[in-house]
Amino acid sequence: MNTLSQVARRWWGEFPLYFYGLACAAVVFYLWSRFDIPYDNAGSTTSIQLIYTGAIAWFFVDIIWRLFRDRPARPFAWARERYLTRSALATLAASVPLLLMCAILIPVFSSLKAMIPLFSEFDWDPTFIAWERALLFGYDAWEVLQPVFGWPVVSATLAVLYHLWVLLLYLGVAVVAIAPGVYKGVRRKFFLSYAMAWSLVGGLLATWLASVGPVFVEPILGIPDFAPQMDYLRSANEQVPVMTVPVQDMLLASYLSADNGLGRGISAMPSMHIAVCVLFWLAARETSVKAGRFFFWFMVVIWIGSVHLAYHYALDGLVSLVAVWLIWEFAELVFEAWDRVPVPGGQADLRTNTVPAE
Repeated sequence: MNTLSQVARRWWGEFPLYFYGLACAAVVFYLWSRFDIPYDNAGSTTSIQLIYTGAIAWFFVDIIWRLFRDRPARPFAWARERYLTRSALATLAASVPLLLMCAILIPVFSSLKAMIPLFSEFDWDPTFIAWERALLFGYDAWEVLQPVFGWPVVSATLAVLYHLWVLLLYLGVAVVAIAPGVYKGVRRKFFLSYAMAWSLVGGLLATWLASVGPVFVEPILGIPDFAPQMDYLRSANEQVPVMTVPVQDMLLASYLSADNGLGRGISAMPSMHIAVCVLFWLAARETSVKAGRFFFWFMVVIWIGSVHLAYHYALDGLVSLVAVWLIWEFAELVFEAWDRVPVPGGQADLRTNTVPAE
């Protein structure tokens, strides 16, 4: 099979996710036009630069690690065989639309997140606070965690990990798109689920269940219940820098000034931090046992951090977990149906459920 044919067949196999991406684009363009929402193209440019920097970073990390591990007698011949074959170049070329879609997706939905107040009032926080206290015998989730995690060094560490999460959006998706060890079925489900998570979880559900989260309930809604938590975080930040504290101040200032730039916007329920972590965990466990364990515990740490650092109620993560799991299962059904559609000009690819051994 020549390189062009290989690329075309992969694109055909991934057609449902491109169709969904175009449908999302149509909805977004309608909303921008209907509600006169401004959009800064600089956000897309920055996102594209970051995601392709992530792809280049993966290449260098991969080649250095494998040279160290395999120690080939002829490194240049080995590298040419691994990275410059027709098959490898076809995989790279075929991944370009996926990476472009992911690069554009983030700033687009970031702009819409900043516009949630146009479509819905932030009126769910009192309900979520009451539900969480009912489940935790009158306590807020952060109070339950505080005896274990309420130490400045621990809070600062959780804040660093919470910010490192952004690597999943750029380096992480690049690896899933181009790494040869990622099974085709996992890749397709991942990217369809990724697009659906941002649009349905981070868009539709976030608008329907509009809430600001513990950190913003007092300055935005006048609810003082989480003032003790914020007092602790600000006190901890004076002892050891807690990265989330100045970021939260920036987000509040952006909200008050109606700034809808990349990374702006306020929305607590559901948590996109947890949604993305769940998605990587679901994909990783079908690829590698060790990777699955790593991303499971990373998800747990980010969930704890989201509550301890006052961004989210614990329920925000639970809703994200359930929603992304349902999306993942739906994506499986979509591609099972799609694979029964004949490939133009040839037979459909044979499917396999083989998982690489660890």
